[in-house]
Amino acid sequence: MATISPSPLKKHLLIGLTGGIGSGKSTVATLFVQHGARLIDTDEISHALTRSGGAAIPEIRTTFGNSFVDAQGALDRSKMRELVFAKPDAKKQLESILHPLILNLAKQTASSATSAPYTLIAIPLLFESTRYRDWLHRTLVVDCPEELQIARTMQRSGLDKALIQSIINQQISRSQRTALANDIILNDSDLATLSTQVDALHVRFLTIANGSD
Repeated sequence: MATISPSPLKKHLLIGLTGGIGSGKSTVATLFVQHGARLIDTDEISHALTRSGGAAIPEIRTTFGNSFVDAQGALDRSKMRELVFAKPDAKKQLESILHPLILNLAKQTASSATSAPYTLIAIPLLFESTRYRDWLHRTLVVDCPEELQIARTMQRSGLDKALIQSIINQQISRSQRTALANDIILNDSDLATLSTQVDALHVRFLTIANGSD
């Protein structure tokens, strides 16, 4: 009797979501979640790793010293922020501790069962890192003019303009980021305009996830 080989399992669509500071990644992610997408936020993973009892704390303490861990046993974020902006080597050391752990946890979550049609993985420094290149199926960039990035970040976080500018300068340029993206959302207007773009991309992602594109 002839046997029928099982059809290959369809891969769950993984989309890397990125953009410069203040571009509106979180708002875009929320809109996609409202459409039923699953979201994996690497910033949230990073915070979990560096809170009291987090898996990254022992190595952070060993590498940087006790003064970079607060009284509750969590990373002293303000002190570490000052260090990594003053010393690029310290930034690389911190990333070498955090990034493998973040990627591992993101992959674990992405491989878990879900009823969502596709998964967004929010990665602020997606293109600055090579770790995600062979894992993700597509990349989506949220883009906006630099002056909007600065204004939004000042309003949201209270950081001063000079510090925000230094953060922007350490990230790849807008033109580089958009050139590397499969899809781009321009977030330089109101929420209704942003939602329209998300609606259209959601339909496109459904088509790709269903293997029709």
